[in-house]
Amino acid sequence: MSFTSIPILDLSEARSPATKPAFLDALRHALLEVGFLYIKNTGVDAKLIEEVVVEGKRFFELPEEKKLEVEMKNKGSFLGYSRLGNEITRFKTDWREQIDLSTPHPLPAPSAPLYHNLLAPNQWPDPISLPRFRSVYESYMAQMGALSMEFISLVAEAIGLPANAFDRFFDADQQHKLKIVKYPDLQELGEDAGGDGEGQGVGPHKDSMLTSYLLQASKHQGLQVQNHRGEWVDCPPVDGTFVVAIGQGLEAITQGVCQSTTHRVLSPARGSGARYSVPFFQGVSYDATFESMDVPAHVRALREEVIRRNGIRRDDIEFTFEKGRWGHLGEATLMNRIKSHPDVGERWYPDLLRKIREEQAKNNQVAEEPKGLSKERAQATAVEAH
Repeated sequence: MSFTSIPILDLSEARSPATKPAFLDALRHALLEVGFLYIKNTGVDAKLIEEVVVEGKRFFELPEEKKLEVEMKNKGSFLGYSRLGNEITRFKTDWREQIDLSTPHPLPAPSAPLYHNLLAPNQWPDPISLPRFRSVYESYMAQMGALSMEFISLVAEAIGLPANAFDRFFDADQQHKLKIVKYPDLQELGEDAGGDGEGQGVGPHKDSMLTSYLLQASKHQGLQVQNHRGEWVDCPPVDGTFVVAIGQGLEAITQGVCQSTTHRVLSPARGSGARYSVPFFQGVSYDATFESMDVPAHVRALREEVIRRNGIRRDDIEFTFEKGRWGHLGEATLMNRIKSHPDVGERWYPDLLRKIREEQAKNNQVAEEPKGLSKERAQATAVEAH
């Protein structure tokens, strides 16, 4: 039977020899059956999390001209501020504004591959206006980076691999990223969000990379996960937790054992105020190639049973990481970012944007609906968003 709720796992149980086996069993179930889970007792500093929420909201309170000082299209790194309605998922506008940040990296060398432009310094808001913002978010990204590396080792163990099985996919100074996101409610959006009473905060998509960690920074519901029957399951805020999403990259390198699941965000209800969230995205080396892991046969058999029982198509993964299309993860990631942020593409990557638009025109911008899949699931775009 397809899942109807999102499991909650206690990370402290993974840190005790007595409870770790049961934790890994529960994690394996979440990886194979759901592709989403909550984790609690993570060890990330609670006071720091409070500051992350406060500083994030303060950023959106800045005057428009101060936010535009760090607008994303200023640079070719896809780091910085995106105005309301400036990102696209599934060919529709996402009604949110956001700022994208990264763990610290210098500018790439002139001889580096083009996709190394994704590795670059942040555009930080004016320190006079937000004196605590940079230090708070640098500390948070450091702690979340450590958490993501601990968790991915548990993922490896849960599917019968050595704890260090994924190490070869990471750089020594691995880049991780996050977004700070504001979703205005339908009253603030007015007619822009459409007249159906259900605005698209972010359209249906699957995360890329390996794992994502969402801090739901306000009490609004809005995040929904699609189960095997095509039903939308609510993923409401739960105090003291992060929501973990399995990315397409992890599904690709585990031969489909770890499931990446389609999800979306609905705009907040009229009059309920803005929804805030801070998703953190575990990075992977852009120079990595995504050859499959040697996943144990008994774990692959478990996944086969999930597929059979729920009627999941084997090709229900329209991955960023198509075999034979990209030499490195960075190439696929750069093209995805251009697709999501065409204003940056127009300024910094016009030739690649032209190629994307030609492909979209050739495909009539909407893929044919595969037999046995809803159109909504078949067209889910790989983006980093919550």
